[in-house]
Amino acid sequence: MKSRKLSLQTPARDSMIEITDQIRALVRDAGVRSGSAPLFVPHTTAAVTINENADPDVVRDILRAMNKIVPWNDGYDHFEGNSAAHIKASMFGFSETVLIEDGDLVLGTWQGIYFCEFDGPRTRSLIVKINPDPEA
Repeated sequence: MKSRKLSLQTPARDSMIEITDQIRALVRDAGVRSGSAPLFVPHTTAAVTINENADPDVVRDILRAMNKIVPWNDGYDHFEGNSAAHIKASMFGFSETVLIEDGDLVLGTWQGIYFCEFDGPRTRSLIVKINPDPEA
């Protein structure tokens, strides 16, 4: 199947935007009943992750903890001044793969897919490749 690209406008320097419904819509539109959906972020200061989507405090806690672990200003050498964003994105990762069964994403009860911004606000992309299982 052909790759699809989501365009996302991030609201702040650090943010986590839930994109589960957008990925579900792509799966539904593709008509895939069983397979996988690899997600890829083609940026060096943004990432993708799966985490709890029931309590918004979880996202706030994650972002707060990341800013403690990797502070924005910490004597980095990178001339653009956004080393913290590169480090955070590398810690989260640039890809996830979600399984598809019965035409829907296989996620736990409290799981959602998040696009993570660490150098915004910006217009960003996420590439999704919906792969049907081979015919038996």
